[in-house]
Amino acid sequence: MLLTRAYYLLKPAIPRGLRMALRGLVARRRRPRYVTSWPINQVAGRVPDGFPGWPDGKEFAFVLTHDVETKKGLDRCRELADMDMRLGFRSSFNFVPEGDYETPDSLRAWLTTNGFEVGVHDLRHDGQLYNSRKSFAAQAQRINHYLEEWKAVGFRSAFMFRDLRWLQDLNILYDTSTFDTDPFEPQSAGVNTIFPFWVPRDDHSGYVELPYTLPQDSTLFLLLQEPAIDAWKRKLDWIAQQGGMALLNTHPDYMNFNGRGNRSEYSARMYQEFLGYVAERYGHRCWFALPRDVAEHTIGAVRHGVDQPIAFHAASSSRLHPSSRPQPAASSGWCLRGKRAAMVSFSPFPNDPRPHRAADALVKEGMSVDMICAPGDEKEPKREVLNGVEILRVPISRRRGGLFEYVFQYSAFILMSSAILALRSLIRRYDLVYVHNMPDILVLSALIPKALGAKVILDLHDPMPELMMTIFKAQQDSLRVRVLRRLEKWSIGRADLVLTVNLACKRIFGSRSCPPEKIGVVMNSPGEIFRFQAPRLCASASNASDKPFVIMYHGTIVERNGLDLAVDALENVRQVVPAAELRVYGSKTRFLEHVMESARNRGLQDAVHYFGPKRLEEIVQAIGECDVGIIPNQRNIFTEINTPTRIFEYLALGKPVIAPRAPGIQEYFKEESLLFFELGNVEELARKIEYVYSHPSETVEIVKQGQQAYRAHTWRQERQNLVNLVGELLETGD
Repeated sequence: MLLTRAYYLLKPAIPRGLRMALRGLVARRRRPRYVTSWPINQVAGRVPDGFPGWPDGKEFAFVLTHDVETKKGLDRCRELADMDMRLGFRSSFNFVPEGDYETPDSLRAWLTTNGFEVGVHDLRHDGQLYNSRKSFAAQAQRINHYLEEWKAVGFRSAFMFRDLRWLQDLNILYDTSTFDTDPFEPQSAGVNTIFPFWVPRDDHSGYVELPYTLPQDSTLFLLLQEPAIDAWKRKLDWIAQQGGMALLNTHPDYMNFNGRGNRSEYSARMYQEFLGYVAERYGHRCWFALPRDVAEHTIGAVRHGVDQPIAFHAASSSRLHPSSRPQPAASSGWCLRGKRAAMVSFSPFPNDPRPHRAADALVKEGMSVDMICAPGDEKEPKREVLNGVEILRVPISRRRGGLFEYVFQYSAFILMSSAILALRSLIRRYDLVYVHNMPDILVLSALIPKALGAKVILDLHDPMPELMMTIFKAQQDSLRVRVLRRLEKWSIGRADLVLTVNLACKRIFGSRSCPPEKIGVVMNSPGEIFRFQAPRLCASASNASDKPFVIMYHGTIVERNGLDLAVDALENVRQVVPAAELRVYGSKTRFLEHVMESARNRGLQDAVHYFGPKRLEEIVQAIGECDVGIIPNQRNIFTEINTPTRIFEYLALGKPVIAPRAPGIQEYFKEESLLFFELGNVEELARKIEYVYSHPSETVEIVKQGQQAYRAHTWRQERQNLVNLVGELLETGD
């Protein structure tokens, strides 16, 4: 934001034509980067929890607004309003109170008499409204004066600058200074929704935020130099399908009502053509509304939980007594829309499920999320936008190896991610930096943003000392383990909130490095792609069936996860169940090569099948085709505390799970809800597999018990827990 502010400080010295030409050049160069998120960002189509729909059963809402920036635009207002009326529409005209023109009382009266709405557009339209909290508060008093004088209830900032917390100083029913997605605006973070939403104040009053959801005319026709209205049509059709709000912002300043347009103007016939398209295609299907109508409808839903708008009077609705104003909507209870987060992870994105789910959760709450991560492979672009997340992949190779190779890779990534975050923080000013281990010391990258006011979350996927002891066979009192414990404690001290994956890990961190009240648990529950299914009898277990009995293993193929035990158990099982086969999914490792060679030496090459790494969609399909999922862990300090996500994935899809009897699992699952075996015990693992084959009805009952435990920790619930923790953390910093 600092560079953006500097630009607008110099703006008066730069000719208007040159400014637009420079912005257009930058926009056209950046456009290919946002093909997956502009003008349509699929994430923004998510229907909010409890959304009551639109009045009279209409499919979506359509709202027109016009910002009047200059004297030229003021002179064209009546002509634009006449065009709206001829086509059967009414709109809101937003005027600058102390700009380079004076809005006649007669024009405002004429507009309101003819069914239009009048709103306040910034104060001076000079880009200085948000220079500081103190100056904003002073200018807010002037804005409130014009709101009352004009009997207006709506506001929009110039250049789409905004701070939804500062805007609480205004006596408004609604604000329209945001957008669902528009990377070409100076403050480019969108709120990722095509629906209105409630912004609560501390006194439980608040206002409604109405993001514009159709590209601005200045963006389409001046910056990007689009020759037609195809982008408007395509976006409108998509919004109609999602049942959202199509809100368009246009400027009479840029409309040419006499000719074909030029570099600084476009033909008003294009706007007229679009209104004709809307009326012809959606005339009976959508709710044509003024912004205040949508705001009142939203407030009615917030207050009463029903589709019944409250009749606010334009002159008084912005000055309601706090006790009579609606309460915040019953969702997360936190307003995260418009806030900025940077996420840092040494793992590739979106391959690692935990950072992927966390980023998706914050984006769906309206936060802007930048992901700084390592690349997955050379084919991935260094920068891209995926489902609302802006990804920056640091050019560094990731290879498994010895201790020193890990240290070198981690150090290089920390240096580069720290530099990226420091630079972007000066420009963007993050509200939150969310760091995923490993390593713990990656929290170093958040020091500059933290100094500038950002809150820091350290998400400890795994306790590094225990992992070191497991991978490198290190002793508990060895120098390497003691160093990792000190780094863990130092890293946790730099964070404002620590997250981890289960209660066992929380106890470990709480006992040696962190106050327990600073630690939150967000479990690695499977995402929504794992749609819940009831368990069914295993068809392959029938003696009459010629289908193979499929045992499935998926995940990281390393020694501690016990794939070799699974092969040993399979050899025993095939003496009882000749049709048994083991299907393995995961990235190739040296350990896998060792296991496959062992299988061949024992004549199991036709019974052990390796399918490689798969996308989540393919894993879902593979689970659907298996008869039992196994977690064949070896016994070590790490597997004692681990709660594998794979257990939840199998249960979600109605499949039985054979899992080790370990504290990290038994804390969540009772004895009758999984098929347990002793860690590292091949014979007992084999007996449990045989039990699934020979007792299908009893196995279904066990799965039902396991699914009850799963329902207590679905991603929907864990996601809400994460949002609550983030919201509480950011509120303490306001």
